[in-house]
Amino acid sequence: MFYVYILKSNKFNELYIGSTIDLKRRFTEHNKGKVYSTKNKRPYKLLYYEAFGAESDARRKESMLKCRGQARRQLLARIKETLLK
Repeated sequence: MFYVYILKSNKFNELYIGSTIDLKRRFTEHNKGKVYSTKNKRPYKLLYYEAFGAESDARRKESMLKCRGQARRQLLARIKETLLK
């Protein structure tokens, strides 16, 4: 399986969107500071993830969430209560 995920920085209250084949490993890497782009904003909480059977589908979804405001707004509206926690 391939995953698209959203993390929330507990330190700065910011979101990070990524994709991976191993969600547990990648989440651990983010929180241990092994990911350059997120190491200064840890710790993180996993807010959301989606599983895909094909890597291309996961990458397409990740790109849509990062680059298309409408897709991101729709997803954030669906997880509105989760964002408040």
